[in-house]
Amino acid sequence: MNAWTLVYEGFDPASEGLREALCTLGNGRWATRGATPDGLARTPGTYRAGCYDRLASQVAGRTVENEDLVNLPDWLPLTFATPGSDWFRPDTADLPDYRQELDLRRGLLLRTLSWRDDAGRVTLVRQRRLVSMADPALAALETTFTAENWSGPLRVRAGLDGRVTNRGVARYRDLRGDHLTRHTTGTATGADADADADADAGAGAGAELTWLTAETRSSRITVALAARVTAPVPGSVSAEPDRIHTDLELELAVGEPATVSKIVALVTSRDPAIHDPLTTARRRVQVAPGFDELLAAHEAAWERLWERARLDVDGPELSRIVHWHVFHLLQTLSPHTADLDAGVPARGLHGEAYRGHVFWDELFVLPWLNLRFPEISLGSLRYRWRRLPEARAAAREAGFEGAMFPWQSGSDGREETQTFHLNPESGRWLPDVSHLQRHAGLAIAYNVWQYHLVTGSMPPWCAELLTDIARFFASLTVLDPRSGRYEIRGVMGPDEYHTAYPGAPAPGLDNNAYTNVMTVWLLSRALDLGVAGPQEATRWTDITRRMRVDFHDGVISQFTGYAGLEELDWGRYRGVRRLDRALEADGDDVNRYKASKQADTLMLFYLLTAGELTDILHRLGYSADAGLIPRTISYYLDRTSHGSTLSAVVHAWVLARSDRARSWQFFREALLSDVRDVQGGTTAEGIHLGAMAGTLDMLQRCYLGLEPRPDGLRLDPLLPERLGSLSLTILFRGRRLAIETGHEHTRVDGIVLPRGADTTIPWRTTPMTGGNGDFARRIHHLRDRLGLTLDQVADRADMSSGYIHHLETHLGTPDRGTVTRLARALETTVEDLLGGGHDRPPGQGPAMDEPVLEVLPTEECLRLIAPGGIGRVAFSGSHGPTVLPVNYKYHDGAVVFRTARGGPMDQDLRTGLEGVDVKIAFQVDRIDEVRRAGWSVLIQGAAHHLPDDEVAKVAEAGVTPWAGGERHLYIRIVPQQVTGRRIHGL
Repeated sequence: MNAWTLVYEGFDPASEGLREALCTLGNGRWATRGATPDGLARTPGTYRAGCYDRLASQVAGRTVENEDLVNLPDWLPLTFATPGSDWFRPDTADLPDYRQELDLRRGLLLRTLSWRDDAGRVTLVRQRRLVSMADPALAALETTFTAENWSGPLRVRAGLDGRVTNRGVARYRDLRGDHLTRHTTGTATGADADADADADAGAGAGAELTWLTAETRSSRITVALAARVTAPVPGSVSAEPDRIHTDLELELAVGEPATVSKIVALVTSRDPAIHDPLTTARRRVQVAPGFDELLAAHEAAWERLWERARLDVDGPELSRIVHWHVFHLLQTLSPHTADLDAGVPARGLHGEAYRGHVFWDELFVLPWLNLRFPEISLGSLRYRWRRLPEARAAAREAGFEGAMFPWQSGSDGREETQTFHLNPESGRWLPDVSHLQRHAGLAIAYNVWQYHLVTGSMPPWCAELLTDIARFFASLTVLDPRSGRYEIRGVMGPDEYHTAYPGAPAPGLDNNAYTNVMTVWLLSRALDLGVAGPQEATRWTDITRRMRVDFHDGVISQFTGYAGLEELDWGRYRGVRRLDRALEADGDDVNRYKASKQADTLMLFYLLTAGELTDILHRLGYSADAGLIPRTISYYLDRTSHGSTLSAVVHAWVLARSDRARSWQFFREALLSDVRDVQGGTTAEGIHLGAMAGTLDMLQRCYLGLEPRPDGLRLDPLLPERLGSLSLTILFRGRRLAIETGHEHTRVDGIVLPRGADTTIPWRTTPMTGGNGDFARRIHHLRDRLGLTLDQVADRADMSSGYIHHLETHLGTPDRGTVTRLARALETTVEDLLGGGHDRPPGQGPAMDEPVLEVLPTEECLRLIAPGGIGRVAFSGSHGPTVLPVNYKYHDGAVVFRTARGGPMDQDLRTGLEGVDVKIAFQVDRIDEVRRAGWSVLIQGAAHHLPDDEVAKVAEAGVTPWAGGERHLYIRIVPQQVTGRRIHGL
């Protein structure tokens, strides 16, 4: 099994929707589902981040308005036909061979098929597809045809299709999806695509370009596609207002391949740095290079992303799914997303489920990004801040202060939650009150604070965002004069099943524990910022001391009145994940039962440490014994149907320390939820981005015990038994850290921590940089010395050759993980590859903040000097104290070096008495200029001159003096006293 590829054999129309979602390609600005370029069994989908449109539909006798992430014109269409045959369609074709492969490392989708037509002619077709991570406007499809047992003409048709609609989710098909209108199509040659262009500017100069534009109906976003088709023969163009295609006729000779490439640019009126979408799209495709050059730049861009996103686990199956989750997360949210006005869509850019809306999934996504790509996290927070005026208006209209963020957000920040939803099991349209999930604002505030802890940054607008959310939740609380407790009434928690009390005339629940406790946490953080006025601060402080939390049966109650609900007959509904739908179809109501769709109260244990939660409860005046948390986990675990992919993530997390075996079961379920479509059809409508990111964060923060704190990064690893090792690189407060852990030990930047160590890494440390030497030059020099090609180094380092070339030709130093892999491939050390100590005297830089001086035990000292190298001999010479460098080896329990017989050192180290040796000192050190760290070992012992009959015993040590010359005298130092010290930052 290859840990970097996802392979499908054969064509199965029934599973094509799932394949399309799982094989989506994107760059963070836009993405295209992995639909075939041909045939009928396809659900084409191209989605641009933040591109929404609103339409009104008639549902159940009512007019409802919905905003959707728009399915943009289809750039994929490309089909072919042999003489006398219809256009190729994989759903009806005779296919002796069919294979689709997603290359995660390179961001490349490959399809290989063998087609036998009715006349018995067999044609081999190979396709490569990419959506460029290097240039976010471009995509490409390359198709190579080989006639295997025939010769003759092959017709090829490549087009752009604007007739697409939002039809990707069956239960939405009663709603309008015709978002695109005002289509236009046309052609332009490469030379006149831009009147000011140089005719030789790009690979498309002189080629005929086709283009298509459309506009969204209500948001008036203009979308432009331009395509350049390159083939061995010229083509002819046919156009309609909403589609355009180029027809080619290739003359195939048996066994000789012919290639058609299609380079496409997609530009919208929301894109930065454009004049207008059509002019820009035509210009971008005109100057774009050919497929191979596009692919090389795309691969190098992905290699840089993988460098920062490295997360290595043992086992090819687990590695492949981890890589696949990282891949889809970075296709949805990449550095290209950081400067867009786009949030975190719950189903990625991979389909139309949830209409592309932004919920609370960033709560599961940003913690992973914070430690890898903080600029992307900041962009997602800025999406929320830009909608702060709308959130303030919503709060005012509801009679509250501050900012009330919606449960579902889209283009402008208004509440996009549907007012009716279809139960596919009963066929009935039902009222939807999930807008009462006010906790969406708590997720935003939590992410602001987590970003602050990881980066040390709190931009003023982030503080404003957190403070306004705090004001809303403070105003949401009311003081009950009878109990003297503050309450929050009429809301829904994360569970989503419970929307109202049984038989109640109005929706909403009181004192949802998650909402109440997280409100206390939020107000405490807002008070830490010190921006509240005196009266405001007094009330906030009072709330943090007197908020109501309910308990029953020794556990935290999900909400007031939960204890009085009925127990569900779980045997009758065994295996049913969506109990709300099943019960409604049976004429019942899930509100009557102690049953949850996903974690609700348990979310407190996901977001807060045990210490944080018990501190809050104690501050509120509630007792919280050591058994409260495990009792509460067990209670709700028995009453949860796991109707959401996020449920497995949260339960894996909360069980990680108390029940590692069961935690691993939930973790594997979350890992496989999309790749195996465990919910039975939902993944075809779009991946579950929160669950994907949640599994990555499980590995990164939960199993490693990583906790960002104001004073540093806490590290307390405890891996599941089924996970042998974990290695990753993170970025904490500007410092890049390489962490490797297993069941026996943990290393941070190569420094070994003892098993069971609970360590806090201080944030005030010097980040890694290279020395003054030329990093690129050293790579090239070492590669040349070993006689290795770029491809050979790439194979050794598990990188692409394009990225190695980039490192050899550009300034800068990559992270320590990449440097370590390169050093191993080039048969050198990290220190030498970085040029540490070269070009400047050692010890010029300042000391690290908060250094630690460690006294080394004897065995560690001897281990450090064992490899040999250069040491210093110190003795009292004829001219006074003398220190000389020597090449040495540690051999058979002694230090051995060579000098010239009869030379000054030989004479100074003799006593003149038979059997009496001079006692000398021998010192070795290694200094890490980059980290302001290092070690020193001092050995004291007698210097014994070896007679000729003893030389043979030590000659095998291979001591080779750099100074050269006749140095045949061997001197051996048997350690009598060994001491050592090490400076480090842990």
